[in-house]
Amino acid sequence: MTLIFDNPANFEQEALDGFAAANRGYVARVDGGVVRSTDVPAGQVAVVAGGGSGHYPAFAGLVGPGLATGAVCGNIFTSPSAGQAYRVAKAADAGGGVLFSYGNYAGDVIHFGEAQQRLKAEGIETRTVLVTDDIASAPLDQMDKRRGIAGDLTVFKIAGAAAEAGLDLDAVERLAVRANYRTRSLGVAFDGCTLPGAAEPLFHVPAGKMALGLGIHGEPGISEHPMPTASELAELLVSRLLADKPQDAGDRVVAILNGLGRVKYEELFVLFGKIEKLLTTAGLTVVEPECGELVTSLDMSGLSLTLLWLDEELEHYWAAPADTPGFRKGSMAPRARRELAGPEDAVAAETEGTTAAAAALGRLAAAVLAQARDAVVEHVEELGRLDAIAGDGDHGIGMRRGAVAAATAARDAAAAGVSVQRVLSAAGEAWSERAGGTSGALWGSAVAAAGRTLGTKDSYRGEDAAAAVAAFTDAVTTLGKAQPGDKTMVDALLPFRDAFLAALDDGAPVTGALASAVTAARQAADATASLRPLKGRARPLAEKSLGHPDPGAVSFALIATRISDYLDFSQPLPDSRLAASVAGNGARA
Repeated sequence: MTLIFDNPANFEQEALDGFAAANRGYVARVDGGVVRSTDVPAGQVAVVAGGGSGHYPAFAGLVGPGLATGAVCGNIFTSPSAGQAYRVAKAADAGGGVLFSYGNYAGDVIHFGEAQQRLKAEGIETRTVLVTDDIASAPLDQMDKRRGIAGDLTVFKIAGAAAEAGLDLDAVERLAVRANYRTRSLGVAFDGCTLPGAAEPLFHVPAGKMALGLGIHGEPGISEHPMPTASELAELLVSRLLADKPQDAGDRVVAILNGLGRVKYEELFVLFGKIEKLLTTAGLTVVEPECGELVTSLDMSGLSLTLLWLDEELEHYWAAPADTPGFRKGSMAPRARRELAGPEDAVAAETEGTTAAAAALGRLAAAVLAQARDAVVEHVEELGRLDAIAGDGDHGIGMRRGAVAAATAARDAAAAGVSVQRVLSAAGEAWSERAGGTSGALWGSAVAAAGRTLGTKDSYRGEDAAAAVAAFTDAVTTLGKAQPGDKTMVDALLPFRDAFLAALDDGAPVTGALASAVTAARQAADATASLRPLKGRARPLAEKSLGHPDPGAVSFALIATRISDYLDFSQPLPDSRLAASVAGNGARA
C-alpha cells in the first residue's frame, strides 16, 4: 500500500515537488509538470510526454537530454488538464515546435488535443503521436483503439533522440509514428494497486491466479489464468507478442521487461533470462534490452513485456545516449543549467458591470453548482466502486475534484457580483483543470458552454433553459464523440435532453420539465447495466462491465437529481429574491 503521505488529495503534487527538489540537475518544476533544467538548443523540437501520475519513472523521470523535454503530470491515474499540457509545452518550447506523445486514453486525447489547438493558435506548431502498444486492448486490425502502456518508453526514446540529433518536427513525428507501429506490449498482474489514502486495492486477483492483459491505471486484466511458472509465463508473453508482430518486422528487437511496482528485480531477472532464450530460439537478436521498473502502476504486483522491432534508423536512435533521472543510456557531456521564467502573475479578473438581477442569478448558478458538488461528494465511494469493476476506480475521485473546484470557483466569482455566464465559465475552467481525465474535460467544457449560451441577462425564459441544455449536451457529444449505446454519460444525457425539451414543448414550467428529464436520466443510467462499453478504459473489459451501470451515466443522473430537487420551487430557496428573479413570463429557469 501507499503509506507515506499527509493529505492523500495532495499526494501527486507533493511527490512531484519532492521529485523536482531531488533532481534539480535534470528538471525544473513548472505549473502542470516539469521541464528540463539544462540548456536546450534553440530550434530543437520539444518532445513533451505525459499522462496521469503514479507511473514513475514515467513520465517526469524521463525528462532530460536524449529523451523528453518536458512531462505533463496529472493526478493519480488521471489525464492532465488542457491547461497543464499547454503550460508545460509553452515552457518546454525552444522554437522548433512541440511533439506531444502519450498513451491512447480518451481523457488524454481530449485534454492534450485542446492544448494543441491553443499552441497552434499562438503560432507554435504542435503534433501528436499516440502510443498504442497494448495488444490486449484491441485486435491488430483496430490498432488505433489500443491503449498505451510500457511501450511509451520506446516512442518517447526514439522521438527524444531524434530531436536531440537536431531533426525537424516532421522527421521526429515520422520516427515516433514508426516506433509506435513497431512496438507491442502485454502485461500481467498478480494483485492490484492501492490509491493513496484508500483502504483496499482497486482490485484483487484470486489466490493462485494471474490476470492477463491489465492496464497501467489499476484496470484489472481481461482474463484470469492459473498462476504459471516462470517458464510458462515467459512462453505466454513471448508467443502472444510474436503472433502480433508488425508485417515488416525484421529479426532485431528491443525487449523491455517492465515491473509494475511490487515485483522484485531478482524475479524480473529470472523471467528475462527465459524470455531472452525464447526470442533467440525464434531467430531474433535482442538489442540493448531493458529489465526493471520503467512504467509502473503505484504498488501493483505485475509486469509487462514490450518488444520493439527495429530497422536501421530506429536502432540508431534507440542506441543514442540519454540522461534522465529514471533512464540512462551511454554517456552525455554535462549541460549547463538554464534560467527559467517564474510563474506568470495571475491576470486580474476583468470587471463586469452587471445589474443586481443578473448578479443574483450568478449567485443562484453558484448555489446550483454547490448542490452538484454535494451530490458527488456524498456518492464518491459508490462511484469509485462502480468504476473499479471494469475501469481504474478513479471516477468518484476525479468527479469530486472537479465538482469541488467548480463550486469553489463559482462561489468566488459570484461573490464578485458577476453574471451566470462568468460564474459558469469560471466553474467550467476549474472543473477541467482540477479533475483532469475524460469526465473533467467533458463536464468542464459542458458547464462553460451552458454559461456562454445563457449569457448575461436579468431574467431567463424557458427557451433559454432549452438552449443551455442543448449546448451542454452538444459540448459533451462533440468533445467525447460517444454515441448512444456506447455505455457512457451520453446514454443518460441524451434521454435527459430529449425529455426536458419535450416537456417544455408541452407547456411544462422549467422545473417540471427538469423533473421529467431527471426521471428519464435515472432510468437510462440504470439501463446502461445491460450495455457493453464501446468507449473508454472499460471497453477492453466489456464482459466484467455487463450487469453494472456506467459510472459516468450514474454520476450525471445523481447531479441532475440533486439540482432538480434544489430548484423545485415548491420548496423555498435560501434567498427568496433569487426565486423571484428567475421567473420570466411564467417560465422558471
